[in-house]
Amino acid sequence: QVQLVESGGGLVQAGGSLRLSCAASGRGFTVSHMGWYRQAPGKQRELVAAITNGGTTNYTDSVKGRFTISRDNAKNTVYLQMNNLKPEDTAVYYCHAFWTLAQVDCWGRGTQVTVSS
Repeated sequence: QVQLVESGGGLVQAGGSLRLSCAASGRGFTVSHMGWYRQAPGKQRELVAAITNGGTTNYTDSVKGRFTISRDNAKNTVYLQMNNLKPEDTAVYYCHAFWTLAQVDCWGRGTQVTVSS
């Protein structure tokens, strides 16, 4: 069973950058699909970016051109590079893993990102 631990969140001014990391422990990371979700207080959790086991990426429209998801299978880690941050990006960001064959998933506990205006 894989466990996910996010890091890299913090407080940043609008226009700044942060890089989130999600470190996976356990077996099966290289065959997982990975995603970053975010949830602001009182709002629905939304998918921000995803990357397949083959490296294909997709993004929600609001972050296209600003955020980049990547993975390093040798380090069992997925990243979210966030540039030109906006106050509306403020949320708790969660790492998510999904295995299509087993139809199972796993969530990290989240890391807070706060963008001041």
